[in-house]
Amino acid sequence: MYKNIEKQAVLKLKDLVDYQPGQVVSKTLVQNDHVSMTLFSFDQGEEISTHAAGGDAMVTVLEGIGRFTVGGETFVLSQGETLIMPKDIPHAVCGEERFKMQLTVSF
Repeated sequence: MYKNIEKQAVLKLKDLVDYQPGQVVSKTLVQNDHVSMTLFSFDQGEEISTHAAGGDAMVTVLEGIGRFTVGGETFVLSQGETLIMPKDIPHAVCGEERFKMQLTVSF
């Protein structure tokens, strides 16, 4: 089920995805019909434009500060904070500063 990740090892998720200047970088850890788990790094000011997901999406910020707009409401999250973005509700993500997050979508 898991890919791109070492098994039976203690890991720091934030260390598994690197920053790239001017980019959003992603690394998929799980992808199937029931769940998707992806790590992201955002350079400051980089964003994923407004879209909707086919399942409930849970994000946890691993490092830095990110801005999430969900259904027109804005949330600014920092390390250790989590937000649920409901299925079919438009949302967007932007790096207030460089930041990393874990995204889990349940279908």
